This record gives sequence, C-alpha cells and structure tokens, in this order.
Amino acid sequence: MRIHALPPQLVNQIAAGEVVERPASVVKELVENCFDAGAKQISVEIEQGGSRLIRIRDNGCGIEKDDLPLALSRHATSKIQSLKDLEEVATMGFRGEALPSISSVSRLSLISRIADAECAWRVQADGSEEELNPQPDPHPLGTTIEVGDLFYNTPARRKFLKADKTEFSHIETLFKRMALSRFDIGFELKHNQREIFNFKIADSQIEQEQRLAKIFGSAFLENSVSIDFNASGMQLYGWVGLPTFSRSQQDMQYFYVNGRLIKDRLVTHAIKQAYQDVLFHGRHSVYVLYLKLDPAMVDVNAHPQKLEVRFREGRTVHDFLFKALHRSLADVRPKPQVAEAIAENSEPVVERQVADFQPLAAAPEQNIPRQSYQPKAAPRQSSLPVDVDAQIAAYTKLMTPSPAEVQEPAITPAPAYIEKSDTIPPLGYAVAHLHEVYILSETDNGIILVDAHAAHERITYESFKSQYHQGTVPTQPLLLPIQVQVSSAEADLADDQQAFFMELGLELNRMGEEILIVRSIPALLSGVDIALLVKDVLADIIEHGMSQRVKERSNEILATIACHGSVRANRRLTIPEMDALLREMEKTERIGQCNHGRPTWVELSKKELDKLFLRGQ
Repeated sequence: MRIHALPPQLVNQIAAGEVVERPASVVKELVENCFDAGAKQISVEIEQGGSRLIRIRDNGCGIEKDDLPLALSRHATSKIQSLKDLEEVATMGFRGEALPSISSVSRLSLISRIADAECAWRVQADGSEEELNPQPDPHPLGTTIEVGDLFYNTPARRKFLKADKTEFSHIETLFKRMALSRFDIGFELKHNQREIFNFKIADSQIEQEQRLAKIFGSAFLENSVSIDFNASGMQLYGWVGLPTFSRSQQDMQYFYVNGRLIKDRLVTHAIKQAYQDVLFHGRHSVYVLYLKLDPAMVDVNAHPQKLEVRFREGRTVHDFLFKALHRSLADVRPKPQVAEAIAENSEPVVERQVADFQPLAAAPEQNIPRQSYQPKAAPRQSSLPVDVDAQIAAYTKLMTPSPAEVQEPAITPAPAYIEKSDTIPPLGYAVAHLHEVYILSETDNGIILVDAHAAHERITYESFKSQYHQGTVPTQPLLLPIQVQVSSAEADLADDQQAFFMELGLELNRMGEEILIVRSIPALLSGVDIALLVKDVLADIIEHGMSQRVKERSNEILATIACHGSVRANRRLTIPEMDALLREMEKTERIGQCNHGRPTWVELSKKELDKLFLRGQ
C-alpha cells in the first residue's frame, strides 16, 4: 500500500493507547493540569468507576477563549517553547497530548474562565481536531472538564475495563498519591455522589500529618520517622517507616521528585540499601519521601505517562538518598522521658548503679559480673591465606576476653541507689530475666521487654562494622591469582574503575580483551566465590553506577560473627549485666532491630497496662 497520512482522530486514538490505560489514567492527566494551572482546590467526581463520568473542577487560572481549540490539539502547550525549557521543565504536563488523546476515546466537555472575563466558555471535542465553536457558560474562575462514556468508540478497549469497584480502587489509590504530592492544595473525591475524601489545605506540619494519617492510618505516623536532609544542592524530606513497621507488599511506597510521583529503579535500590540490615527478610519498607533538586538534573521526558525519570548524575543521587536514609534510621534510638511524677511529687527519682556489660557466648555459666576490658586493635593487612571459619574465630576472639582475663571477683551486694537524679534512662532499669531470654525493665512510662540476644547481637555487629570499616579495608594477597572471564565492555569498565575496586579491597588487572586477574581480596571475604562477586559488582556499576556488593558480603559475615559472639539464650544474666546492656542499647545505632530485622525490644505504657486490666473503667 502507498504511504498515507493518518487522520487526526486515529492519531489521537493511537496516542491514547499510551496515555489512557484506564479511568485512573484520565484522572492523573487532568489533575496534573490543575496543578499547573495554580489551583488551590481540586474536586474529582466519579460515576460508575469512571467509565460513565469523570468530572474534575479546579479554581486555577483558567484558559482563554481563543486558546480552547488549541488546548484540544496535539502538541500544543503553554509550558515549553524551546529545548532549554524541556531540559529544565518544572511543570507536571508539557507534551500537549493528554486532552486530545482523552477526547478521541470519550465525550469530552471543557469549560474554563479566566480572571476578569465576563463569562466562561465551553467547547466539546471528539478528538477529530475539527474547528471548535466555543459557547458562553456561567462558570466561576477556573476550569471544569467532563469525560463521559470512556472508550465508547473503541469497544475493544472498553472490554478490558474491570468492574466499577476495581476501577474506582485504582482512582482512589491515585488520588491518595496526588493528595500527598501537594499539601498546599485542597482535594475532594466523590464516587456516585458519595464523598470519599475531603482534604483541606495543609500548611503546618500537624495538618500535613493529619492528612497523612487519614490516608495511611495513624499507625503509620506512630511508627515512622520524619526526616529533612540537605546536601549537594538536594533536599530529601518526608516520612520513613520504622523497620518493624513493614509490609508484605510495596503498596505504601510513595516517592516524589520535584512534586512528581515516580517509580525509579535507582531510587528503589538506594532505599533498599538503606534498610538492608534492619528489615526482616521478605518484608518491604514504607515511606512517603520528597526529593527536591535542580530540574536540569532530572529528565522527566522518559516515559509516555511520565512515571519514570532519568537522573543526569545517577550515582550522586543514589549516594545522597542512601546516606540520608541510612543516617536517619541509624539515629532512631530510645529517647529519654522525663518522669511524670516529678511535677507532682517532691521526692526525685533516683538512679541505680550499673556495671559494665560483657556477657558473651563463651562466658562461664555463672551469675557474676564480667571484668571490663579493652578490645584489641582490629587486624590489618595479612599476607597469609585464611578461610571464613578462621576469620570468624579471629574476630570473635578479638571481642572476647581470654579465660585468663575473666576473673571471678568476690560477690558483694551492689548498693541499690547511688545518687539522686530527676530522670530515668530511656530503657529504664532491669527488674528480672524471664525464661533466661527476655529482660523485663521498668521505665517511668511503663515496662519494656528486651530480647537479650537480639539486642547484644546488634551492639556487637555495629561494633564490628565500625572496627572493620575504619581506615583501609584489610586485604589479603592471593597466592594463586583468580582469572575472571568477562565481556570486553566489562573489562573496559574494570580498567576505568580500578581505583574504586582498590577502595573495596579488590586488586584487578586486565590480562586480555575479556580476561581480568584478581590479585588480592578483602581479608574477610576469603572463601567467597570471588569471580562471581567481581561479575556482580561490574553488573551493579553498569545498572546503577555503583555497587554495594563487597560491603554487603562483608556485613553478612560480620553479622554471622556478631551472632556467634553475642549472649545466648538460656544464660542467666545478673541485674548489673542487664542494666549495662540497656545502657549500651541506648547508645547503639539501629538498636531497634537485630541483624536479621527482628525487633529487639517492645514497650507497654502504663496506659496500655491499665487498659489490659480494665483500670479506671
């Protein structure tokens, strides 16, 4: 057949296949236009899941009468004029495809009024882009768009729509995401004349958290951390859930870049890395995060529905996100609570004597305090081959006193009190060791239960990581270098990234077009499949611009060592030992979870205890 031009309506219907997947897609495109119009109030009305009617009203700047026909034409926009504008686009929409695409598969009506105009003007379109004749309409300032009978003229597409309830659930989820993207706008959602949501403008932190609680539930706020981190011309703020408040699915993960909701593998990877040793396996973190950066640093023109972006400095963004979240999660520790009784009672709370805590798996099964000791220096570079078991033994010995160092001092009763104080430590004071597993502690606010092994495992693990990763990574020269077969592109990358590999403790040399030779490795990774590790690191750099493989593998082994070197269940702890463990917990990063993501402690407040026993009811 001869080459011919397609009619405008068919072109728009083809474009609609990319832009208009379902009713929720229409809502997304039209609400984003409301954002760009400077609206402060947006109303969304849905009938029959959006298949019968979608009506969206805003109080934005409106569209001039003469521009209405252009608004319904392809590639017509007020938001960009040049390539420079496209590279730095800050508006939500910019392609000028949404309205003509939607109108080509529905019955669309557009009413708009600008400031100082005598009246509003209405146009109706079918995607043919034929000459439109605007008609006057008594509409207030702003714009209303009605989309009726979606896919009425494309029956094959209409058959793919699900039940009304299912389609509306997609709209509801999208509405929540968009309501969280702009706290400076009021939102209203109705379905079949029934109000579902009505969010007022939320300017203050409290009002924003109230909107968040209405969408996610109050439990999210009670189990999340508010963050605000600035560096390298970027700002990350929002809320991240505690590792113990996780989900089986990724349904509570909202990430916005300059106000635009996106899904990005680089972002997901950075967040996953930040949670890597505090999240229980098979669980997913929850978060509502906002990243602000120079629009020129991000390409939003990477996906037909603008759901994905490309960062021009991907590695910089990844490192920024990881460090911000990693530090925020590390800083989550028990907080001091001022005794409530101080304001009412004249007698101050008093502080108890605490002993140093060194209970370890190798400790004698006796209820005596251990003698304090100073850890030996961390091992540095070695020239002899070692295996993983030997490395574990060496690191465990590093933090464990020898039998000669463990003396049995005479047991003398510790004084119950030593000096007056007006505060109780955040984790309180130990009362008992239950089932030789759990520490029962009394706080000013209630009681706390601690899994002694899990808590000491995190304390030991953080200590090991600090020792191992300070300064140069201890390396181990190989007696027999390892040959790794890679692609020529990977070999080129290894050449370019030699300094990076040396920082990881891996000495690589290229010996051919597709051959790499490994001459030294991190001492802790002796016994690991190095060839596979090198390939994985190269794959990570190609995919994400960076790699955490060596650090992850080192941390896995350190976690194993920490587990072996921590106090075991069925070992009876003394009161001074338990109190010392509580004080160490208060100083340790990421203490809320053990190395496997399990919680280390839980709290029951006096109010919760009273409720259990029906006191005051």
